[in-house]
Amino acid sequence: MASWCVRAVRQSYSLVASPGLIRASPRLLCTATQQKNGHGSEEEAEKIEQNAAEKILMEEKTQLEEQLKDMTEKYKRALADTENLRTRSQKMIEDAKIYGIQGFCKDLLEVADILEKATESVPKEEVTSQNPHLKNLYDGLVMTEVQIQKVFTKHGLVRLNPDGQKFDPYEHEALFHAPVEGKEPGTVALVTKVGYKLHGRTLRPALVGVAKAP
Repeated sequence: MASWCVRAVRQSYSLVASPGLIRASPRLLCTATQQKNGHGSEEEAEKIEQNAAEKILMEEKTQLEEQLKDMTEKYKRALADTENLRTRSQKMIEDAKIYGIQGFCKDLLEVADILEKATESVPKEEVTSQNPHLKNLYDGLVMTEVQIQKVFTKHGLVRLNPDGQKFDPYEHEALFHAPVEGKEPGTVALVTKVGYKLHGRTLRPALVGVAKAP
């Protein structure tokens, strides 16, 4: 019985100390390590792909923001250009309404000049009740001249008679410069033809003589 027990113990020891079992253990450890390393590599690959995708999305976002900014600026400029065009068009329409009659007004100025010359040429001492025909003619000319000036004023046409005023090259046209007693240099000493302004714009400058220093 004792000898049988000794043999059983020896067989058990030989099985435990078997080289096959000893050699199998490193392979099992290596396989486990490889599985662990493989799982880590997959996580790193996923993280790299995720970072690359995020980078692409950020680049696309930046490009879209730049495009949006550019389109917004173009839209604002287009709005400003449209508003400027509308303002200019409105101004042109208003100017056409206001100054569209300036050609007609220039023609009427010649009529007003003739009426003025006609009334000035009539000797005032002869305009009496003893000369009714001349008086009626003179009164008719004066009334016509007054009426035409009212029409001019109604349509924004203002008469310029700058006698004694400071010379203004935008409203006056100097025919000569000469020393004039009692007149300050640079002032209008003589008006040979009155001027006119249409809504603040000089339609015809007054023809004047300007006083200068002796």
